[in-house]
Amino acid sequence: MSKELSMALPFYRHVSDLNQRVWVLQGQTLIMAPRKANTVPVIVGLYPCPHLETLEKDRGKPMYLGLQEPQCSLLCTKIGGQPVLQLNERTIRNLYHYPEPEKPFLFYHNEVGSTSTFESAAFLGWFIAADSTGQSPVVMTQEVGKTFVTEFVLTTLS
Repeated sequence: MSKELSMALPFYRHVSDLNQRVWVLQGQTLIMAPRKANTVPVIVGLYPCPHLETLEKDRGKPMYLGLQEPQCSLLCTKIGGQPVLQLNERTIRNLYHYPEPEKPFLFYHNEVGSTSTFESAAFLGWFIAADSTGQSPVVMTQEVGKTFVTEFVLTTLS
């Protein structure tokens, strides 16, 4: 494990899209909602995976993603034959210290300019996404660049 990764702390960010919508928690569901004065975006922690040698090369930086409050992680699992995004009670700190990578909890983070994409490590070709209009759940899709927004902006907390 590299020294850089062994000392890794989560990077805390707000996540938005280019249409000024942000990730918010509505009940137990992560959604994209228009940024307004009363909108409270979730704080997302990104933890680099320390097990690079066991993962796909050249797909991006493998990261565990989780919410700061409530403390939980994002998980990509298959339900009804299709990958879905869920919140899970496991924390990203616990996942980071696990002795091997937990692929359902890992996402390949790719940055292009000011935007980021997150591809599931368990289901390659599936990306975290949201419908491109209004308020909508954050989901998984293979429809990159079509109906769904898969490019997000990570904003440093002020």
